[in-house]
Amino acid sequence: MKRIVIIGGVAGGMSAATRSRRLDPEASIIVLERSSYVSYANCGLPYFVGGVIGSQSDLLLQTPESLHARFRLDVRVQSEVIGIDRAAKTLTVRNLATGETYDLEYDYLVLSPGAQPVVPPLPGIDLALTLRTVEDVTRIADAVARKPRHAVVIGGGFIGVETAENLIHKGIPTTLVEAMDQVLAPLDPEMALPVADELRRHGVDLRLGTGLASIEESTDGQAVTLADGSVIAADLVILAIGVRPDTTLAKACDLEVGTRGGIKTDAFNRTNDPSIYAIGDAAEKNDALDGEAVLVPLANIANRQGRVVADHINGRPVREVPTIGTAIVKVFDLAVATTGWNEKRLRAAGRDFVILHSHPGSHAGYYPGAESMMLKVIIDPESQEILGAQGVGREGVDKRIDVIATAIRTGLTAPELADLELAYAPPFGSAKDPVNMLGYMADNILSGLTESVQWSELADRMADGATLIDVRTPGEFNAGHIDGSINIPVDDLRERFAEIPKQNVIVTCQVGQRGHTASTLLRELGIKAANLDGGYKTWSNSPAALTS
Repeated sequence: MKRIVIIGGVAGGMSAATRSRRLDPEASIIVLERSSYVSYANCGLPYFVGGVIGSQSDLLLQTPESLHARFRLDVRVQSEVIGIDRAAKTLTVRNLATGETYDLEYDYLVLSPGAQPVVPPLPGIDLALTLRTVEDVTRIADAVARKPRHAVVIGGGFIGVETAENLIHKGIPTTLVEAMDQVLAPLDPEMALPVADELRRHGVDLRLGTGLASIEESTDGQAVTLADGSVIAADLVILAIGVRPDTTLAKACDLEVGTRGGIKTDAFNRTNDPSIYAIGDAAEKNDALDGEAVLVPLANIANRQGRVVADHINGRPVREVPTIGTAIVKVFDLAVATTGWNEKRLRAAGRDFVILHSHPGSHAGYYPGAESMMLKVIIDPESQEILGAQGVGREGVDKRIDVIATAIRTGLTAPELADLELAYAPPFGSAKDPVNMLGYMADNILSGLTESVQWSELADRMADGATLIDVRTPGEFNAGHIDGSINIPVDDLRERFAEIPKQNVIVTCQVGQRGHTASTLLRELGIKAANLDGGYKTWSNSPAALTS
C-alpha cells in the first residue's frame, strides 16, 4: 500500500488528495495543513469582508471530518512540516496546537504550500493586515465590524480592487493605493482607464503612481504615508500588493527553484526529486506562448495540477498543458477579463503584433438592455495566431473572453473566429457575435484590405502631417472630438472628397465601424486612408485623451 503525503490543502492539495482516492481505494493519503482550514474558497474572501457572502461557513467547502467520511482521507490541520529528509523519505511535522513533533514516512510527496502575501520591509508594516486565509479574513471582518472611519488598501491588483469594492459596500470610505500608473497590471492602459473611472464613480479614492512609504500609530488611528509625501488617516490598512511562491520547504531540502522564483517542475509537476511533486501557486508553470516559466496563481490551474499529479502517481497518461493565464474580476458593475499576453508584455519581448479594438453590444441592440463592452485582441501578423485578449464591460465579457481563450487553446487563427458557430438569440447575442466580428476585422487587417492606426500612434502621425477626418455626425462631433480633426460625415464623403488630401489620411468614427466603411470608400475614390482602430471611444479611454 503506497503512502501519499500532501502538504497544503485548498485547491491543488485537495484535488490531488480526492483524485488519488478515486484512483486507488487502498492508498494511505495524508493531508497536512498548517492553518485550521483545509478546504475553503479563498477567492471568496473579499466578498465575505463586504457581506456579499453572509456567513463564514459558506466559504468552508469541506472539513477534516467530511473528507474522512467521504474519502477516508487523513486530514491533519494545524500541522506544519518543518523538515523533509529526501534520502529517508520522511517528514518532520509539528502539531501547532500542542507543540509536539513527529516523523512521517512517504512514498510520494506533493507540495502544495501556496503563496505568501508580499509584505515589504517598511516602517510600521506590521500594523497592516493581509488577506490570504480564513484566519486573515476573520481579523479583517472583526476590524470592519468596529466600523472604521477610513480604510486604505495597498495594491491595485485583483485582490486589491475586490477588497476596496467590498469595503465600499460596507459603507467604509476607502483609499486604494497603487504604485503603478494604472490598476490591474494584466490590462493595457486604454483598457484599465475605464476600470479606474468605475472605482472613482463608486467613491473609491484612487491614488495611482505612488506606493506605501510607512504606517505609524497616531492619536486618531493610523497615519499612512505614501511615497509622494501625502498622508492618509486610517483605522484599517490592508496589504494586497501581491503574492510570492512559498518555497521555504523546497529550498530547505534542496529542490530546484526556477527562474521565476517558484518550484521548478516537469510536465507531470514532478520536481528534480522523482518522488516529490509541486503544484499550485508555489510551482512554476510553462507559458503557452513562449514556453518559458511563469507564475500564475489561479485556482483552476491548481485544481488541474492536483489531478495531473494524482494521475501520474497512479500510472495514468497525462497531457502536458501550458498556461495562457485566463482571469476575470468584478469591479463594481464591470466585468474585467484577460487571457494570453498583453501589449506591454509583447512589446517588452520584442514581438511583432497587430491590435484590434471593438465596442460591441452584449446582445442585439434592438432587444432591451444591451450593454456596450470593450474588447481588445492581439494577433501575430505572420502566423495569425491570437496572442491575447482583454475585455471590459457590464455584460457579456466573460463568455467572449472564454471563447477567445478556447480558440487560443485549440490553435484557431484570428480570422477563424469569424467561422465559429455561436449560440444566438436577441436576448443573448447578435447574429454576428462580437467574437465573429473580431474575426472579420482580423481578416480585413491581415489580408491588407484595410489599414489601421492605434490610439498610441495618432499624435505622431498627425505631427507628421496626417489629416484626421471624423466621419461621425455633427452632433456626435460637437459632443467631443480629437483636437485637429475635421468633421465630414461618412454619408457626405462622396460629395466632399475633393476637400480631402490624396494621401496621409486617417479616418475616425465612434467605435471604428463607420471608419472602416469610410476608409474603403475613400480607397475607391483614389484616397488612401487608414482607420483609427476602435475610433473615438478607444482614444477617449486612453492616456492620449488625458494629455490632449
